[in-house]
Amino acid sequence: MKTLIRNTSAYRRFAADAREGRCAHTTLILFPDEKYLRLFLTECAMAFFEDAGARVQSLVEKECFSDCLFFPAKDAKFTVDDAARIVDESLLRPIEGTKKLFVLDAFSNAAPLVQNKLLKVLEEPPAGVYFLLGAVSDHAVLPTVLSRAMKISVEPFSENEVEEVLSRTHVGEKGVREAAAACGGIVSDAEALLEDGGEDFALAEKFLSGEEVEALCRTITDKNCKTFFAALRLVERDVIFYAAGQKKYCARTTPAIQALATAIPLGAAVSAAEFTAAAERDIKFNANPSQAALSLSVRIREEISKWQKLL
Repeated sequence: MKTLIRNTSAYRRFAADAREGRCAHTTLILFPDEKYLRLFLTECAMAFFEDAGARVQSLVEKECFSDCLFFPAKDAKFTVDDAARIVDESLLRPIEGTKKLFVLDAFSNAAPLVQNKLLKVLEEPPAGVYFLLGAVSDHAVLPTVLSRAMKISVEPFSENEVEEVLSRTHVGEKGVREAAAACGGIVSDAEALLEDGGEDFALAEKFLSGEEVEALCRTITDKNCKTFFAALRLVERDVIFYAAGQKKYCARTTPAIQALATAIPLGAAVSAAEFTAAAERDIKFNANPSQAALSLSVRIREEISKWQKLL
């Protein structure tokens, strides 16, 4: 995973700016994989202190270097007390060098009150003080914070890149190709799809067939909606390829895929994929996953019926 991170253009850009001493005082890294966001920030922090040598980089990696402070603590929520401590710590001189870095993980999860408390120091930090913020997206980051930060976005990884990672970390496991194809470039989603042993793909096929939809939708929650929709996207893609006579591009050619490609008109399958993308956007903006899935099913069944009448 570290190699994958270091090969991104976002990491290389930040590392080059650090080497040449031109880092913005506040940088916001947008990385869509929440599980590995802190690792991405840590790699950037190590690059920031590259000129300080191996000892300092090792300490940064362990989050115990005096001039590189991580907030919040691992697996903790960002609090007002954290914000107050950041402001206080920013006024203290670096201990070992001439610069000090504050790494603020999962900043999009910080409440508006916390973000507002940091506005002044983010805009006008003391000399030698830098901030590295991380978020999975910018929609929950206050516009006043965004206006004060240099924003660097990390593109989702390619299917091949994710498959290579999974092949090294899940040696011999079945479903690596399918998980890589379904995850949308998010490694942790691919890992979750592997861990469920293909259950999400079976649910997605059942959902698209229209079987017991209401009961199925009740099982879709905040906890599993990402992997369910990832699987659904791949099932829809494979149905489209299969129905279009492009079977060679399918990641999965199960009997269920063949049956769906026969039952669902190609135009309806294409529309279903578009409806699914819209439902995922709604969920990102706090729509209830179960209700969003049920509404999606209704739209898909109506679209299938419309196309069947046209044929």
